[in-house]
Amino acid sequence: MSRKNNDGMRYPSIDALLEKVDSKYKLAIIAAERAHVIEEEDGWTAIDDPKCVKPIGEALEEILEDKISMTFKPLK
Repeated sequence: MSRKNNDGMRYPSIDALLEKVDSKYKLAIIAAERAHVIEEEDGWTAIDDPKCVKPIGEALEEILEDKISMTFKPLK
């Protein structure tokens, strides 16, 4: 039985996500980029049983579970 998240954006928590990514702005960029890819791939995610039903929530779950990462180039 698949358990879906009905709590809106309370899961995954921002505090837990910020332990994985050092900036809320970077977190937003990573999640948005990954959500677009999830939509393009017809909902395929790197986690087996996502609790969230929307691509942005699934992207955040992937970040929380260390399934994806992104490297940022330093500004000059």
